Amino acid sequence: MSKILNISEAATIAIHSMALIARSKDLLNAHEIAELTGFSKNHISKVLQQLVKNNLLNSTRGPKGGFEIRKDPQSISLMEIYKVIDGEIDTGTGCKMHCENCPFNNCIFGGLSAKFSREFSNYLKEKTLATV
Repeated sequence: MSKILNISEAATIAIHSMALIARSKDLLNAHEIAELTGFSKNHISKVLQQLVKNNLLNSTRGPKGGFEIRKDPQSISLMEIYKVIDGEIDTGTGCKMHCENCPFNNCIFGGLSAKFSREFSNYLKEKTLATV
């Protein structure tokens, strides 16, 4: 079955992991997050390291180590996390099919792709880790 909105697995991992870490009183490691989400521990580890590198998480090594949110969860939007992994969302009005010789004067889809992208972008900007 196809999906209208397709979020990368890495962005999904990043957002879900950050939300789990934000609501945890203890440090969480990649293994624990993998058990909670069902994602690959190795993929989670790679994504979490990107979040550390981009100053969203702190990492503590060792048997009692794990990850913690670097700043107030209220100040971290889901968009901030998304952009670290997948970059900016194209909310432009141009054709998403990139047909050089389109035979139609108006987009068959009536700009729905741009509308969906804008609404998704606005949703990610409005939601913070504290609100999910």
